Amino acid sequence: MKEKTLRPVSGFWVIALLAICLGGGVYGAIQMYIAVPIVLFVVAGILCTCITIVQPNKSVVVTFFGQYVGTIKVSGMWAVIPFSIRKTVSLRVRNFNSATLKVNDVEGNPIEIAAVIVFKVINSAKALFDVDKYMAFVEIQSETALRHVASKYPYDNFDISGMSLRANADEIAKELASELQARLSLSGVEVIEARLTHLAYATEIASTMLQRQQASAILSARQIIVEGAVGMVDMAIRQLRESGVVELDEERKAAMINNLMVAIVSERGASPVINAGSLY
Repeated sequence: MKEKTLRPVSGFWVIALLAICLGGGVYGAIQMYIAVPIVLFVVAGILCTCITIVQPNKSVVVTFFGQYVGTIKVSGMWAVIPFSIRKTVSLRVRNFNSATLKVNDVEGNPIEIAAVIVFKVINSAKALFDVDKYMAFVEIQSETALRHVASKYPYDNFDISGMSLRANADEIAKELASELQARLSLSGVEVIEARLTHLAYATEIASTMLQRQQASAILSARQIIVEGAVGMVDMAIRQLRESGVVELDEERKAAMINNLMVAIVSERGASPVINAGSLY
């Protein structure tokens, strides 16, 4: 529904007219007139139904006998059509913290995920007339979008190219906000920001996936150590050959490489054995 901006009359003019009617009615009653006070009091009662007050950062949607008249967004005291129905909608920025949801990621692993959604109403008519209880609509659609986005990516890619929930939190948040905006535009709601607040493996597989992460970290560390050790051994043999300190044949090179690799790669301090004799 398209929102119409209503420009009502200032309520202070109605207050002044109401005071005149009440004063005239009281004066007519004192003077023992019958018809005039009754008419004035009826008019005063009708005028009382015209006054509405709009608080800052709120809007008032006006309907008259089932027909949408317009929306008042300017704060203050205003006068609208008598006997019209006014409903207030907050335009303030609000947060919605989703519950912790259990979802299967793209690889089928159960994960726990939650998000916070920052939003505000920008179309009061849509919020009231196009959906039933727009706050409940925001909550349900937010959780649905969160489930959908979480099921498109793995929790962790384990060195495989591509996005993951853990490594690409900013990109996932932008995609979640974009999908939420598409879902909530029907209700006149604007999504300002969406952020993940909780992300973890489900309890039943948490210990197993932790071991997998630890193994991956150990393998990555070992790879770095081995690459460094190979470079150090190559440098040592090259310097020995260039300096001419000792001539090494292929068998002695192999023995030296073996000793150096053990000494460098070993997790514990190596205990060298000094060979005072010949290798053969």
